[in-house]
Amino acid sequence: MKVTGYAYPWDVLEDGFAARARDLGVDEVAVALSYHSARAATPWSASRTAVVARHAAFYRPVRTSVWSDLQPAAPDWVSTEDSGGDAVRLLNEAGIPAAAWIVLTHSSQLGYEHPDVAVRNCFGEVYPWALCPSQPAVRKYAATLTAEAVAGLDLSSVILEACGPLGAVHQHQHEKTDGVWAPAVARLLSICCCDACASSWDVDADTVRAQLVEEVRRLIATGDLGVTADALPDSLRQELLFTRQKATDLLRAAVLATLPAGTRIVLHGALDPWVTGALPGLTPGAMDTVDTVVLFGWAPATGADAVAAAREALPERVAIGSYITAVAAAPVPDIAAYVGELAKAGAAELHLYHLGLAGPGRWRDLDTATAAAHEN
Repeated sequence: MKVTGYAYPWDVLEDGFAARARDLGVDEVAVALSYHSARAATPWSASRTAVVARHAAFYRPVRTSVWSDLQPAAPDWVSTEDSGGDAVRLLNEAGIPAAAWIVLTHSSQLGYEHPDVAVRNCFGEVYPWALCPSQPAVRKYAATLTAEAVAGLDLSSVILEACGPLGAVHQHQHEKTDGVWAPAVARLLSICCCDACASSWDVDADTVRAQLVEEVRRLIATGDLGVTADALPDSLRQELLFTRQKATDLLRAAVLATLPAGTRIVLHGALDPWVTGALPGLTPGAMDTVDTVVLFGWAPATGADAVAAAREALPERVAIGSYITAVAAAPVPDIAAYVGELAKAGAAELHLYHLGLAGPGRWRDLDTATAAAHEN
């Protein structure tokens, strides 16, 4: 199995990172060149314990001349204007392949500044963390972001996160919705009803919004937090999904059009077409345009099953990766065995989170996982 380790620019630029990555034996390091707001622990740093990224930011030079209405913010918590590029070049010089890790539609900074291009649910509420792929301005932004991210860099892969819609269930500020919405409710609240999405529907938009509101309220009133099915007409459900997938395909096409021919494309995604978030539901057209699909594998109880289902559903030419974490509150009891299960299920790649967040206390897990992957 190929192993990709993930890191932030400030992790890579910290003394000792390249040596640790080389000793670990990862096949490439994915560097975040565009990322959302976060408070990131820095357990390997001698001078600080965390980096507070107050807003979504672009870790390459922000050239005002190339942006239109939507322009990413530059980070003032890093020491150079091109920390992402510096990190990639440092890895190149160390002989370690570097991948561009690009987060596309997750930006609270832009969602607050431009609520008209953010996802809007059936109640009319805006999700500022979620830029809507149906909006032409969002697709143009994502394409420019990608082109500017990779410009002038020697990259082994381009990894696309949030290449599709985000929805109701996503960590935002101090999240206080955990455990409140049943899966069916979260799915309905994640359907974008903005004007751009509604204009693609073949049915009256106000009627659709009213139907969604009524069904959300009905499901909440049942008190069943485990309900997964809604009572919408099948025809309406398919109409809504078609609109979402069409917009996602347009977004991905705009992004990929900016990349040089032959670029290795890695897409974070999920088999369930209704999934929103960092790993959104795959569309039927996605498989013709990417080399690898990376599935969420943080839960050992379901990770191997997800890989097996994907291997059966996706074309053989598309490699399957599993995204696992070494920084969860509870470590995987036997991470080597878990990696073996993923490989047996059909995973050809292991994507490791996270080479900066995992300090000395969790480094053994990363080492064990990498060794197990290379044995499979």
